[in-house]
Amino acid sequence: MKNMDLSYRAISDGTRRRILDILQAENLTAGAIARRFRYISRPAVSKHLAVLRRSRLVLIRKQGRERIYVLNAPPLKEIADWVGRYRSGWRQQLGSFKKYIKSSEEGG
Repeated sequence: MKNMDLSYRAISDGTRRRILDILQAENLTAGAIARRFRYISRPAVSKHLAVLRRSRLVLIRKQGRERIYVLNAPPLKEIADWVGRYRSGWRQQLGSFKKYIKSSEEGG
């Protein structure tokens, strides 16, 4: 599987997106990340972290005996760039929709 495909797969899950949000604010150990989730077990968080590591969205930095998880943002830029190519189409469709609504309200 290509790296970008792995990134899309990784961000398709809400828990993994939340982990990325957490790591955007600060670098943490797996245990510290798991404590942020009330209803998800530590082993489940570890599995999510493994997916994020495979997709290269998260890196591990060793600090003494601890493994600190760090956000690796460049793969997210690739995704943002791809999605950005469709932004003009969204704007165009919204403009057409606004015109349609306005003409419907005017009775036409």
